[in-house]
Amino acid sequence: MNSATVRNLLVRGMLAGLAAGVLALVVAYLLGEPNVDKAISFEDAHSHEHEMAVVSRSLQSTAGLATGVLVYGVAFGGIAALAYCFALGRVGRFSPRATALLLSGCALFAVYVVPFLKYPANPPSVGSPDTIGKRTTLYFLMMLLSVLLAIAATLLGKRLAPSLGTWWATVVAVAAFAVVIGLAYQFLPVVNEVPKDFPATLLWRFRLSALAIQTVMWGGFGLLFGELAERVLNPKPAAAKSGRAVPAAH
Repeated sequence: MNSATVRNLLVRGMLAGLAAGVLALVVAYLLGEPNVDKAISFEDAHSHEHEMAVVSRSLQSTAGLATGVLVYGVAFGGIAALAYCFALGRVGRFSPRATALLLSGCALFAVYVVPFLKYPANPPSVGSPDTIGKRTTLYFLMMLLSVLLAIAATLLGKRLAPSLGTWWATVVAVAAFAVVIGLAYQFLPVVNEVPKDFPATLLWRFRLSALAIQTVMWGGFGLLFGELAERVLNPKPAAAKSGRAVPAAH
C-alpha cells in the first residue's frame, strides 16, 4: 500500500469517525444526558455542599458534549484508519468492507467492552473524588492489557493456524485471551464506590447508555469507513458506473 492510498484512507477514516461521532452524539443526548441529569439531582439532594459550577449544565449537555464526542470521533477514526492499513490482508482474506467491520468489532470489544466489564462507567455522585486518580489508572491499565492481549491472541492464532487449522487455532487463541483476562479480573483491585441509597435502576440505565454510545460509534464507523475504503481500494470502472461498454480501440 503506497503513501497516497494510506493518506486517502486516513482522511476517509477521520471523516467516517466524524460521521460516527454525530450518530453517537444523538444517542448520548437522547439516552445518556437524562440519566446524567437524574444523577446530578441525586447528588444535589444528598450533598450538604453546593458549589457554583464553572460551566453551566446546559452548556455541558449541548456544546460541551458535542465538542467532546466529535473530537473523539475524528481522533479515533484517524487511529483506526492507520490500524486498518496495517491489518488489511494480514488478518485473513476479507474484503475491505469486511475488514473494516471486523476491525471495528474487535476494537470495540478490546478497547471498551473488556475494561467496561471490570470497571463500568459511573454517573455523577458515584465514586469518591479522592480515588479518581486511582480509578482512572486502573481503567487505562485494564484497557492497555486488553489491547495487548488481543494483539497477542491474534498473533498466536496465526502462528498455530498452519498446524491446527484456522478453526482450532482461533479457538485456542480466544481461550487463551479469555483465561488471561479472567486472571486480570481476579487480581486487579475491585472498585465499588456506589452509595447505598443510589437508585440501582438509574445506575443500570446509565451504564447501558454508555455502552450504547460506544456501540453506535464503533459500529457506525465500521460501516461508513468500510464503504469508503471499498471505493478507494476497489474502484469501479467508469464503464460499470455508466452501464455502457467502452468501445474497443482500432
